[in-house]
Amino acid sequence: MLTLMSKHLMGAQEIEQRLGVSRQRVYVLTQRADWPAPYDSLAMGKVWRIEDVEAWISKHRPHVARQALNRREESVDE
Repeated sequence: MLTLMSKHLMGAQEIEQRLGVSRQRVYVLTQRADWPAPYDSLAMGKVWRIEDVEAWISKHRPHVARQALNRREESVDE
């Protein structure tokens, strides 16, 4: 289950959970030119707005976006 840092922000660990990838892969992704700019840098690391990360996922990893949507729809049906 994805635990969010807040209602609006994600750190590297949340991105790792959301995408189902390793910490190293999150680092590689966040270095890409097309990755959203961080919202802020804290002592624990950079944080991004959830809506920016989700927009990137929808554009660059649509299969991951669809999986999340399917999980949400299943939980509503229960």
